[in-house]
Amino acid sequence: MPRKRAEIIRIPRIEDPRGNLSFIEHSAKGVLPFAPQRVYWIYDVPGGRERHGHAFRRGEELIVALSGSFDVVLTDPDGLEITHRLARSYYGVYVPAGTWRALRNFSSNSVAMVLSSTHYDADDYIEDFNEYITFAEAPEKDGETPSEAAASTCKPAPTADSHLTSRLADCRIIDLARHRHANGSLSVAQNTPDHPFHIKRAFYLYDVPAGAERGGHSHFEAEELIMSVSGAFDVVLSDGAATRTFTLSRPYQALYVPAGIWRELNNFSGGSVCLVLTSENYLEADYCRDPEEFKRLTAGK
Repeated sequence: MPRKRAEIIRIPRIEDPRGNLSFIEHSAKGVLPFAPQRVYWIYDVPGGRERHGHAFRRGEELIVALSGSFDVVLTDPDGLEITHRLARSYYGVYVPAGTWRALRNFSSNSVAMVLSSTHYDADDYIEDFNEYITFAEAPEKDGETPSEAAASTCKPAPTADSHLTSRLADCRIIDLARHRHANGSLSVAQNTPDHPFHIKRAFYLYDVPAGAERGGHSHFEAEELIMSVSGAFDVVLSDGAATRTFTLSRPYQALYVPAGIWRELNNFSGGSVCLVLTSENYLEADYCRDPEEFKRLTAGK
């Protein structure tokens, strides 16, 4: 089986005067070549710094610049480098397994997001270039890829309308691990038993004017983690009986929002980027966008 090739992927961009939105998912309508198992983001990188090079034996990646810019440098076993400059949030670099890559030349206030086909596994990393050469020159083995294995997982159907069962008390701030390094911090969410849900989709708001308002809907099934990876904004939540406001301003904190909760985002600071990880691929029928319909759905509380 021939090895996959790295490529630039155009990510859908939905333009809006209140801020643009892009989404990434593994579906017929999505652009992600694999089912995501881990999402991490790199931030607080001093300008001009480099994240060290490595390759993965099994893991595939999609790398996106959520804010700022940086280079994705791919190196073949002969030492030939190909550099892709990421400076737009609607482009990403797909990096297949067995590809040596490094991130270089970060601009100030950059945020890099990486979606991975595998959970974190130290044994999957190749961090010595000579070892990488040996691995890259070995014959490719056939077999099920990590993304194909993950895609077979099914989620049980909900037993009741979430609008009647969800409560504001179910919403909470989750402190994510913050791995600090001189070349930037890293936080991660991945599909492990301690995660609130299985991540299927990532979307993000950017180019948001200061003071803009977004949101104004609930979901029947989708659960979400909402994060501010740059800047700050408020998330106003309602379960139909009560309302609570959360302020997000730290990239290592995520707001968990279960299905059935109405949310609005406002008070954006200039340059804010909102990252959302969700349990479902996009389906318009999963949205309740009418406030009066939401009141009807939650009237039995």
